[in-house]
Amino acid sequence: MIVPGQGGLAQSAITPAGPRTGLTTLFARDPMTQSLCLRDGGPGQIFQDGYTRNRCSDLNFNSYLANGFRVGVEGARDGVIIDLGTPDDLKTKYGYMETVGQGQGFASIDVRNGKALILKDYKTGLRQELSESGLLFKAPDRTHSALPAQPGHVYLVRITDGTDKGFELVAKFLVVAFVPNESVTIRWQLISDSATAKL
Repeated sequence: MIVPGQGGLAQSAITPAGPRTGLTTLFARDPMTQSLCLRDGGPGQIFQDGYTRNRCSDLNFNSYLANGFRVGVEGARDGVIIDLGTPDDLKTKYGYMETVGQGQGFASIDVRNGKALILKDYKTGLRQELSESGLLFKAPDRTHSALPAQPGHVYLVRITDGTDKGFELVAKFLVVAFVPNESVTIRWQLISDSATAKL
């Protein structure tokens, strides 16, 4: 199912049976699309009854860090964001075979049994643990919740909730385009979401 863009969003492709993914542009000067909901691909903010209200702000661009990302910004949420480098960096570091267009490494990033994984062997599909896996699952603190936007870099995100111990959201995204002080376009994919799992 293709969901047409809303309020400046490019478009988000979400398939009920498959991974939730999208290509989304966040705008530094637009109060609605500075933030993204990684559960449905919609804007993080809405206008309601003459107010700007939070709807679902999992990822924010530019509001808390100039030309940067921040996660875990709403309510009792805490977040960790990790810059994994470029697809070339990942291929060199982990030694897997990359496909034309450099999408294989990004596509293979997953979380299983409390570990972040990436492709090891293309033919067998075997995966290996990311060296940043421990940082992703450590107790969140504000020092790891914001990072600058870097063109072509892959990021991994984990969000938890201080009042709902069962809440956990893990996602990855790739910076496709970046115009400083204006916008960033990302290819994102939700890896796991405990709220959805309970439905």
